[in-house]
Amino acid sequence: MSWLTGNEAQLGEVAAKAALMYATALVALRLGERRTLAEWTIMDFATAVAMGAIIGRTAVAGEQSYLTGAVAVVTLVAIHRAASILRFNSIMGKLFDHRVRVLVADGQIRKWQLRRCGLTDNDLFTQLRQRDVFSLDDVQFVLYETKGSITIVPRQSDGGDRELVQAGLRDSVGYP
Repeated sequence: MSWLTGNEAQLGEVAAKAALMYATALVALRLGERRTLAEWTIMDFATAVAMGAIIGRTAVAGEQSYLTGAVAVVTLVAIHRAASILRFNSIMGKLFDHRVRVLVADGQIRKWQLRRCGLTDNDLFTQLRQRDVFSLDDVQFVLYETKGSITIVPRQSDGGDRELVQAGLRDSVGYP
């Protein structure tokens, strides 16, 4: 029956370590950045997965102490914070974040950019329909943002300059 219940004498220890690791993770994440729990970038995801593995292992592995797990979690949060600061450097930012991609320009789908992002035409069309866009003729640009969301820029009748759109186009990859 030990295959089912394990070592019953250690169950209290497992529960205590799990509770302590949970509390440690909450405190560490609270001291970290809010962005950790918002829209995730690659580094956010990697940090969350690593923290989950450490928390889980610390809770159930009899040979791993709480202190070892806590130090590992706090270290990951500190590294994540340092990486977040390094993102403000233009060169380092390119290592941590995807660049903006222009998926549609002047109503024309840029299929090579869709492929670079791992998206199909249907993925794009789904996103457009969900945002009440039913014709590519109504679209000036579709930008695939650094965190994986899309921005739809409708055609403009007055021909005015859109500062934030222009900034996205300047920072994009593969757009003149």
